Amino acid sequence: MYKKYEELIGYLKKDISESIARGIAKLPTESQLCKQYHVSRTTVNRALTTLEQEKLIYKKQGSGSYITGLLPDGDQNKVSILLTSDTEYIFPALLGDLESLLSKEGYLVSVFITHNRADIERDILQQLINDPPRGLIAEPSRSALPTPNYDLYEELSAKGTSTVFFHGCYSNLPPSLYVKDDNYAGGFLLGELLLKQNHKQIAGIFQLDTIQGQERHLGFLRSMLEAGVPIDEDMVSWFTTEQLTRLQQKQDTRFLSYFIRQMPKSCSAIICHNDEIAYWLIKELSYSNIRVPEDVSIVSFDNSYLSELSIPRLTSLSHKPQETASAAVSLLTQKLLGQNPISMQLPWYLVERNSTLWRAG
Repeated sequence: MYKKYEELIGYLKKDISESIARGIAKLPTESQLCKQYHVSRTTVNRALTTLEQEKLIYKKQGSGSYITGLLPDGDQNKVSILLTSDTEYIFPALLGDLESLLSKEGYLVSVFITHNRADIERDILQQLINDPPRGLIAEPSRSALPTPNYDLYEELSAKGTSTVFFHGCYSNLPPSLYVKDDNYAGGFLLGELLLKQNHKQIAGIFQLDTIQGQERHLGFLRSMLEAGVPIDEDMVSWFTTEQLTRLQQKQDTRFLSYFIRQMPKSCSAIICHNDEIAYWLIKELSYSNIRVPEDVSIVSFDNSYLSELSIPRLTSLSHKPQETASAAVSLLTQKLLGQNPISMQLPWYLVERNSTLWRAG
């Protein structure tokens, strides 16, 4: 015999789908549901408990039942993740965090790697358009550049896919929802640290084709200007995605050795784009009999496992554990609920180790 609470579950699942489409996040109260469907409070309680077990709703004590954002048809709750890299650096941990958090929320996850290439990104987006996911968490390829794939992102949006970018967003795809690092403030913080340690001749090496590299560079230069220290762009070097890929795949460090050869002898400190660059740069410096930190201090971004493996251990900027993934998933789930979340910029905090020294004089 078909039970009343099972019939009520069917009605409520339909209501949930309609509420999500209309941006309504809360179910009516239990007493309202009793009157609306002419059932007892016991029947309502049992139906709501089942919906909670299926992760379609959650209850707040004294407040009521709220929609999670999942659709009743589980096959529709797909989220795709686009990453620029699958190397051993920070990406396995980031991907694991994203997959874990999304799975915990009840979403089916698929992962794609763009290798920071717009052509590969385009192929992936075209695949997704054929079977659009509800959500997309995407790291932009060469984020310092406008994307030629804006048309596909717009087509996905028109098909109902909500997108959250992380580590940057595309300048020609406004308005975009994103989570990004406060890289300008991070570059400023590292520059300020070295200036306080009496370093005046500070070099930097940053990634040219990502917005992270450009913002970190700008923050570093601003710290110099505000301290009244003249800036010298000859102290700054840039590398590209292609050079980084050759470093990762073939340990090709030629761009780092060139940087060292061009570095003025008066240079006493270097700000690196991230721990990966700092790790390999320290090795190259040792081949040139330049000691860290005795001859030159090194600081970087990400506080990755390489900051601990490096000799000496790296002073590096960090985020809280899972912060980027948690922020991206939070924004996406809010968006899927029909809400209007606000983009987030995550602050850095400093983890000091022994790769820097005060400069005498």
